[in-house]
Amino acid sequence: MPNIKSAKKRLRQNEKRRAANLSLKREVRRYCRTVRRACDAKDVPVAETAFRIAAKHLDQAASKKIIHKNTASRVKSRLSARIKAVKTAG
Repeated sequence: MPNIKSAKKRLRQNEKRRAANLSLKREVRRYCRTVRRACDAKDVPVAETAFRIAAKHLDQAASKKIIHKNTASRVKSRLSARIKAVKTAG
């Protein structure tokens, strides 16, 4: 535990930021899961709609440096490839 007043404040700020970042990360994962489940159910319109929302949140998380921009790009690419595979199969 910090003893200095400024270090105590820094600790409080870090805890708040960490909680907010974890919350946003969870949210992004939830949106990506929605896309994957729609693809598994072969529901293309729902998957495409969910993908637009997921891509938006991935980009926002990347811009806030909650996740790396390359990670966001990779996840978007994999999700879109999955949707494309479902489209061509069905």
